[in-house]
Amino acid sequence: MIEHTGILEINGDIVKVRAKDVGYEELAIVSNPDGDQSLAQVIRLQDDVVSLQVFSGGKGISTGATVSFTGKPMQTVYSYNMVGRIFSGVGNPIDGGPDLATEREVEVAGPSINPAMRVLANNMIRTNIPMIDIFNTLVESQKIPIFSVAGEPYNQLLARIGIQADADIIVFGGMGLTFDDFHFFTTTFQNEGVFSRTIMFANLASDSIVERVLVPDLALAVAERFAVEEHKRVLVLMTDMTAYADALKEIGVAMDQIPSNRGYMGDLYSKLAFRYERACDFKGAGSVTILTVTTMPGDDVTHPVPDNTGYITEGQFYLHDGVIDPFGSLSRLKQLVIGKKTRDDHSAIMNTMIRFYAGAKEAQKKMAMAFDLSDNDQKLLQFGELFKKRFMDFNVDIRLDEALDLSWRTLAECFSKGELLMKDELVEKYYPEDVHAAADEDMNESEMADSAAEAEDQEVGVASS
Repeated sequence: MIEHTGILEINGDIVKVRAKDVGYEELAIVSNPDGDQSLAQVIRLQDDVVSLQVFSGGKGISTGATVSFTGKPMQTVYSYNMVGRIFSGVGNPIDGGPDLATEREVEVAGPSINPAMRVLANNMIRTNIPMIDIFNTLVESQKIPIFSVAGEPYNQLLARIGIQADADIIVFGGMGLTFDDFHFFTTTFQNEGVFSRTIMFANLASDSIVERVLVPDLALAVAERFAVEEHKRVLVLMTDMTAYADALKEIGVAMDQIPSNRGYMGDLYSKLAFRYERACDFKGAGSVTILTVTTMPGDDVTHPVPDNTGYITEGQFYLHDGVIDPFGSLSRLKQLVIGKKTRDDHSAIMNTMIRFYAGAKEAQKKMAMAFDLSDNDQKLLQFGELFKKRFMDFNVDIRLDEALDLSWRTLAECFSKGELLMKDELVEKYYPEDVHAAADEDMNESEMADSAAEAEDQEVGVASS
């Protein structure tokens, strides 16, 4: 390899040097005079001036350093030996286990997937979380974010989905994680027994931001290989994509790029889309499903990161006040599996439950404003409390068919058949008569007790007179 001397500029993690016959995204080795070496990648070519981002950061690099180009793009190890391991933002093991340098390497951020190899999404990924399985079904090969704000348990939700989802391999990518979050994910996956099928790439908040922007590419490259070559159903979990976008912004500022919206570069959409579009159900092979966390600064959905994400992805899970909000959440692909890969009452139950919960929210407003409540309002309030308790907590672990049965039972505890406004054949097939009969019996006993008490009061009154 030819060594290039005379570094022109060092700006943060960006190093500029003069060189020719260099390719975009080519790897390079920056060597200090004292023998220290750092890995870097080409991120801009302007005439004979090459800009490189140094993975370990520009601190400690002198202008007397030399740069050698390797002639190949960024690559990562791919092997079954990666399963149950933890790697850094550049793919190096950080769990104290053996080095995998001799294993096969695959290209990171390679060409886009051939559209002819894509299969229309038609399989459900069961998570045993009712607010997802019933109301916002996660579909295999879907790309969907969790929209939330700081302080919400979005990482707990992401981990819960990873633990309970029916996937063969889990690939986790953490960007800008605090040590507490990193420790939470590792211990949770280990304690819940899924670490043996999990591959983790972790960039901590104290690590280089250059490594942060590589994490999605490393995770998706490995996930794609497991899906294509091993025919595995791979679930990719990544947090936080806003930290990823902030790292892109910081690198762009160091490169003197002109910002577009709120300091973010104009290519933010294409950067996000290139990563999200790796989600795919491969023809004759496995699939890659992408689930990410996108935090919204100030709970502002018009912020550039969630705003661009919404145009790319197929819905979102909106985590609000510690629960998955049924009104803010959306899965655009759920219609491909509801009633086709699930029970025939799934769609009707989903719509009816949300309709009654919306009514319960209106009844709560009436009660808060001291309006008189009708009998129907009282029923709606009872239903709303049961709905939140039985379905909205994402820690609930219940299979889909059991959740559908529980939905019917909840409806029967609050409403009669005629009040459901559902198809007669579904009501006759699934409505649990024993629940409503027991409720009627309790009501009759209560009415009889009230009548007896009223008669006794009348007898006391007569005797007194």
